[in-house]
Amino acid sequence: MSTTLTATQPVERRPIPGIGPDAALLELLSALADAGYSFTSVTPATHARVLGRKPEAQTLRDVFGWSRPFREGAIPHSFVELLQRADMLEQDGDRLKSKVRASSLGNDLFLHSAFPTDGEDSVFFGPDTYRYAALLEAELPRLGPVSRIVDIGAGSGAGGIVAAKLAPGAALTLSDVNPAALRLATVNAAHAGINAELLEGPGLDKVTGAVDLVIANPPYIMDEGDRAYRNGGGMHGAQLSYEWALAGAKRLEPGGHMILYTGVAMVEGRDELLVALNQHLPALGCSLAYRELDPDIFGEELEKPPYRDVERIAAIAAIITKG
Repeated sequence: MSTTLTATQPVERRPIPGIGPDAALLELLSALADAGYSFTSVTPATHARVLGRKPEAQTLRDVFGWSRPFREGAIPHSFVELLQRADMLEQDGDRLKSKVRASSLGNDLFLHSAFPTDGEDSVFFGPDTYRYAALLEAELPRLGPVSRIVDIGAGSGAGGIVAAKLAPGAALTLSDVNPAALRLATVNAAHAGINAELLEGPGLDKVTGAVDLVIANPPYIMDEGDRAYRNGGGMHGAQLSYEWALAGAKRLEPGGHMILYTGVAMVEGRDELLVALNQHLPALGCSLAYRELDPDIFGEELEKPPYRDVERIAAIAAIITKG
């Protein structure tokens, strides 16, 4: 990139005090790592199938991966104490249950919401997260030096943290409308050894200063429950992806890039997002490289009324370059 940016020094929006709830979450991640814990998050449909095989937790993976309820003594009491300190322990009948899960990505662990992720403020982590991280690992090294990374709709912070590790020295900003997501992202960044500025607000609205790399994994499902982490709005779920793409294109410095990972509902073979981006990005001085990453994801959604005219949902990558 030809432009050298002067980004502000990142400041954690929510510091982690030594004895507070967030400190307990950070200790929880460290304790799980020390115990050799690992877990790969799957789709909600697969998770529900596996969950039905065994009703009660017996291991750390049962508690913190599969979100199974557990009885006292099933896991070391030190983990129960950390959940209590973090206010992340709830009663489930005559058993207990963790309000958070922990999933592996590379050498790091990331906290996110317990299954099922039905709440409006749920923090999702799953197959999309792994595809998003793989896209960043494939594309970011090709872009040249990066001074500032902004991850919009950051969720658990996984994308921004992966990007920051790929661009040492770049300032990182994580933006999200969900305070619960920002709390977990703060802890996840601290566990990964990454400094980050955290901003609560939609899209790039709260982001100030120059930006030469925007990354995003927007919600793209037509969600009847209108959950913020899941609902992509109109255009068969692609509206938010389109809006974020244009917002990113407008904010990029000359020579800057946006890496967008999202899902697109295909109707009669037509990709509404691709058509819209090709129509509007040239006027913003931007070019587009676009490709499908997976032709068929979340097929179970096609059984729901909003998808009655949809053939498939594809995972796509859109790489936008300014100037």
